[in-house]
Amino acid sequence: MEKILIVGCQKAMGDVCIGCSRCLVAFNRRLGLFSGYKEAEVIGLLSCGGCPGSVIVTRLAQVKLWNAPMNEKPTVVHIAPCIGDHCPYADDIMTKIQVKSGIPVVLGTHPFAPSDIFA
Repeated sequence: MEKILIVGCQKAMGDVCIGCSRCLVAFNRRLGLFSGYKEAEVIGLLSCGGCPGSVIVTRLAQVKLWNAPMNEKPTVVHIAPCIGDHCPYADDIMTKIQVKSGIPVVLGTHPFAPSDIFA
């Protein structure tokens, strides 16, 4: 079973998203980049730690430490659209995650971005 960690933008997660519901609804409905999963769980939502994402490795270490008593660790990291579609540091954040975690990093989660603000 895949264990998914979703990483999003700290600013968007705190100021824009409503509990990151789009990512979670997409996962529960297996839409967007989650459509290929048959057996999977979201084991966490994690922010990048703020611009420029320099603390993402520390945050991943916290995930490992925090989940150790439950013997849970992510097997794949999904990068939310709030980073992937808008962040100038996205490539650097994804590289750091891949290099330090050694697990696959997938760019994207949900397909719910409106085509324009009044759509």
